[in-house]
Amino acid sequence: MTARIYVGTYAKYNAGSIAGAWIDLEKYADREAFLEACGQLHKDESDPELMFQDYEGFPKAFYSESSIPDELWDWLEMEECDRNLLAAYQDAVDEKGTLEQAADAFMGIHDSAADFAEDWYDQTGDADKIPDGLRCHIDWEGVARDFGYSGWTFHHTDEGVYVFAP
Repeated sequence: MTARIYVGTYAKYNAGSIAGAWIDLEKYADREAFLEACGQLHKDESDPELMFQDYEGFPKAFYSESSIPDELWDWLEMEECDRNLLAAYQDAVDEKGTLEQAADAFMGIHDSAADFAEDWYDQTGDADKIPDGLRCHIDWEGVARDFGYSGWTFHHTDEGVYVFAP
């Protein structure tokens, strides 16, 4: 999804209009170039007070009705996999979190939290301690839920379940 924002002005809004336009943020090298384009969009006002009325394609942490942070352009420059990782981390763990924090806590993407729990036991060698006849009776969803009680975070996305360690 393209990172876009709907740009109107407070003057138009207060006059009962939401006249503005969706602007593709990826077309602008930085915040200043974006704000210049917004000024051109609303050149019918002598000193437009910009109002960012809606957004899509980027994390909520970078959205505000009255301002756009410089960090949004850092995010736009990231590879898509890093964008997805940071967005999942900010949505689920820490809305002010950094890519470095997300990478440190990231334990992978799985089909479900239960799949992660079973994989975890396989990878740690603890699954070898479970008798073969009992393994098929383990409630891996319950095990994953217990991971959650211990501070693990499972964030469901279209890609799968992002797992973050405490």
